[in-house]
Amino acid sequence: MNKNMVLSALSGIALVSISITSYAAENSPRHGFVIDPPSRAYLCSSQGGNLNKDCGSIQYEPQSLEAAKGFPESGPADGHIASAGHENYSELDEQTTTRWHHVTLSTGDNTFTWHLTAPHKTERWRFYITKKDWDPNSKLTRAQFDLSKPICEQDDNGKLPDTSVVTIKDCKIPADYTGYHVILGIWDVADTANAFYQVIDANIKP
Repeated sequence: MNKNMVLSALSGIALVSISITSYAAENSPRHGFVIDPPSRAYLCSSQGGNLNKDCGSIQYEPQSLEAAKGFPESGPADGHIASAGHENYSELDEQTTTRWHHVTLSTGDNTFTWHLTAPHKTERWRFYITKKDWDPNSKLTRAQFDLSKPICEQDDNGKLPDTSVVTIKDCKIPADYTGYHVILGIWDVADTANAFYQVIDANIKP
């Protein structure tokens, strides 16, 4: 093999290597889930103690609930909010008063924590809660949530989180709320068209 052929071969290998590296960087996992209070998906996992049962494959990847951002105008369809519209995670869309483990929360200010399995530039973090008169035995729809205002919201303006744990403070649960409610957490990422969705099954006490 002459010198030119060797150089050509090496050049081709280098281009393939660069392409693979670029693809890996662009397609690396950029996921996360709500760890405190623990979300429905997290409580399906072994890390969450498997307190939720018969969850299907989400037990192995609670960080993977990704769908289009722009909720409530876009995002997962009604009845499929908990699964972020993923058919392979459809067990999460089952909804009754007793289907899921409830975590105790108090009215007033609360703190919510996301665990990121990989960082992603972020637009904002938001949390919504079901209405006072919601039906806990019907699937989660936009009409079930109070979408007039999030109970908390943090704008990150495209910043890349510098840690794997992101804490959102001053999440205010109304004083007249009691009993079972669902809280919807949304992580809107900045440089894709997607967001990550997590629901929390809460037993609210004064």
